[in-house]
Amino acid sequence: MVSRFEHPAGGYKKIFETCEELSEPLPATVTGRIPPFLRGSLLRLGPGLFEVGDEPFYHLFDGQALMHKFDFKNGQVTYYRKFVKTDAYVRAITEKRVVITEFGTFAYPDPCKNIFSRFFSYFKGVEVTDNCLVNVYPIGEDFYAVTETNFITKINTDTLETMKKVDLCNFVNINGLTAHPHIERDGTVYNIGNCMGKGATLAYNIVRMPPTQKDKSDPIEKSKVVVQFPSAERFKPSYVHSFGMSENYFVFVETPVKINLLKFLSAWSIRGSNYMDCFESNESLGTWFHLATKDPGEYIDHKFRAAAIGLFHHINTYEDEGFVVVDVCAWKGFEFVYNYLWLANLRANWDEVKKAAMMAPQPEVRRYVIPLDIHKEEQGKNLVTFEFPQINYERCAGKNYTYAYGLGLNHFIPDRICKLNVKTKETWVWQEPDSYPSEPLFVQTPDGIDEDDGVLLTIVVAPGSQRPGYLLILNARDLSEIARAEVECTMPVTFHGMYKP
Repeated sequence: MVSRFEHPAGGYKKIFETCEELSEPLPATVTGRIPPFLRGSLLRLGPGLFEVGDEPFYHLFDGQALMHKFDFKNGQVTYYRKFVKTDAYVRAITEKRVVITEFGTFAYPDPCKNIFSRFFSYFKGVEVTDNCLVNVYPIGEDFYAVTETNFITKINTDTLETMKKVDLCNFVNINGLTAHPHIERDGTVYNIGNCMGKGATLAYNIVRMPPTQKDKSDPIEKSKVVVQFPSAERFKPSYVHSFGMSENYFVFVETPVKINLLKFLSAWSIRGSNYMDCFESNESLGTWFHLATKDPGEYIDHKFRAAAIGLFHHINTYEDEGFVVVDVCAWKGFEFVYNYLWLANLRANWDEVKKAAMMAPQPEVRRYVIPLDIHKEEQGKNLVTFEFPQINYERCAGKNYTYAYGLGLNHFIPDRICKLNVKTKETWVWQEPDSYPSEPLFVQTPDGIDEDDGVLLTIVVAPGSQRPGYLLILNARDLSEIARAEVECTMPVTFHGMYKP
């Protein structure tokens, strides 16, 4: 599973560079044969604008949201991309400066305003960013580009036009929701976010959004909190990036990476402060695994402690003979991984990139087995390493499963696609020199029998090539190449996305 490649030429720097949006879709050059069942679109999100005027964005999660789309039609492929016209983007472009504070970049007040108007805007409090660069998913019949704040942005997935900004706080008690919901077959969406709980303490709410409504009303307006998890520390909620859901249970993993709320609230009054300044980590807190039943939503009042880990992505969660099996991409140690994702670090020369990453927590796939009856023994089994995990979600989400797919990180630089048999630990890898793929998305063959009967879709950037960006289609069985669709433009990094049939 370890990368066979070094990257001394530094081609990976290309994926952290600003690019232009396209005025119309570009036709791709296809090698191989596009499987006929691929109709529709691959949608991906990531940062595309890394500076405004002469003001840089500093962190990987600060660049302005760019939506990418590969369309499949009659064996042909086109590529299209547009910036999401968020308030953060539109105002930045209009004023030629960073206007809204992002994850790791502080927005200085407008130098043109006089002292009085600056004084008043200071009391209005800070504007929370709507820069939805992380993922896109369906709610009812609509599609939303999202980050981790309370703002989500409705997108027309055909034209990539931005439709409207929605403030989730208008419908449900949360401070924000993750970019990793669980979506059931009927379209019900579950998500988690932190909130103010009872008696001014913090808590975490699981929110349920119903599927498409018969009367065509907006399902978001019918969002409800189904269950609340308590916070271990009163003013310091853990950072939560995703959660686990089996057929009958929710799993919430409370890691030692905390948001210091007092710092967070005062940060807005300190000149030059941003979200990243508000995180702290404490190894002695360890990691707590919490369970709740799904229907009815009830918190199970005993939690399980494990050693400190960092956690962003759950792979899958399922019940097995009185246990809940929780597979995750863990980062060993307690330090916050985002500390290593400053753009200056990622754009450094290869030796520097390696040196910095050696100090960082290391990723590994882990299995935690939690007893539903506490008198049984739990066991942790460690598997291998990759990140940005995907499964045959349609068929296996919340159920016993065999295969996970992911993106291999080489000192934080993505340079291979991995497949893991979680039962036997057998692995497969796709990799080419100076090629930087993205999270692989699984699409099932329509009449496929086996769990891995399907294809993986990934966007690869190969900076040296004549056509430096391409969509790669791999056979999910053995990661052999089925086809690629190359375009004559490069693409920046993307985080997450979806295949829309």
